[in-house]
Amino acid sequence: MYITETHSQVRDMTRQFANEVIRPVAEELDREERFPAEIYSQMAELGLFGISVPEAMGGPGFDTVTYALVMEELSRGYASVADQCGLVELISTLLCRHGTEAQRARHLPDILAAKTRVAYCITEPEAGTDVSGIRTEAVRDGDGWILNGGKIWIHNAPVADLGFVLARTDRAAGHRGMSIFIVDFHAKGVSRGPKEHKMGQRASQVGPVSFDDVRLPAAALLGTEGRGFHMMMSVLDKGRVGIGALAVGITQAGLEAAVDYAQQRRQFGKAISEFQGVQWLIADIAKDVEAARLLVHQAAFKIDSGADATRFCSMAKCFAGDAAVARTADAVQVFGGSGYIRGFEVERLYRDAKICQIYEGTNQIQRMIIARELLAKGAAA
Repeated sequence: MYITETHSQVRDMTRQFANEVIRPVAEELDREERFPAEIYSQMAELGLFGISVPEAMGGPGFDTVTYALVMEELSRGYASVADQCGLVELISTLLCRHGTEAQRARHLPDILAAKTRVAYCITEPEAGTDVSGIRTEAVRDGDGWILNGGKIWIHNAPVADLGFVLARTDRAAGHRGMSIFIVDFHAKGVSRGPKEHKMGQRASQVGPVSFDDVRLPAAALLGTEGRGFHMMMSVLDKGRVGIGALAVGITQAGLEAAVDYAQQRRQFGKAISEFQGVQWLIADIAKDVEAARLLVHQAAFKIDSGADATRFCSMAKCFAGDAAVARTADAVQVFGGSGYIRGFEVERLYRDAKICQIYEGTNQIQRMIIARELLAKGAAA
């Protein structure tokens, strides 16, 4: 109900790319945990990075609904690839909203062209869901800053060229004492720990990064000093739409695999698709993927229309993430023992789905946000 002809064209183009380029290598990327730079270069040529960056700033200028459609189709190919698209979307949104003209001119073109690899650096050992616990600190040094601290579980940290780092600039000011800095990851004092070996989405490079007396120029500050927490949080509604769409893509891939296998696999002299128990598994996957998709599209439309979207974004992310875990488990069940074996797509989909309940705010936190919004603003539709 929110889909225009332009939306359909972008979706179809992305689906073709996923089918022809991503899906054939998804199993290999998962097995080898490899960063597929060649795929990201092709995505950049197609305009699939920075989807909502205005044309005047070098982007395609699409809306959030388009972003959701692209994320679903990329994830249907392989979730790790979609995750890279989502990361660039958040970073480019920060730059477009809060960057100076000089910062945008310096960084945006190469980020959108997949020439500069970026990282979104918030999480620390004592600051996961509770961002107020961050200890990474930037202290003024003349016209610039000196950055010290460390981050963990940072997407792209092992391969990044540039990090957007949330650091404390005023210990006494709480959330109002945090700022964002654009940090050259090749600078003196920046070091990276070993790459993490994850349960799923294994081609997404994740690891720790440390800052030891890293000197930053004044131009490294993004936006207003002391507003970093609010700036980071301001892009999370869109981020949750992206993860919701990614989860839908995983579940859709599971549905397609389950339907195909059920029609091919024969037991007791007939296809297992003729057994009611298998039909119910397939029906449950189908109804939840459709419901999740509609929630994601509604949330995206709310953002695009300028409405208060926070509750809808949390609902979409929470429902879609939970559905991805539950329904890829059903897809594995349709496959039986084969679904438990590496090399079968549904086995990977089940592993890839789990993180959708954790990153971009755990689903427990999403439920808290939904309840808080309802109690503060009412439950009227």
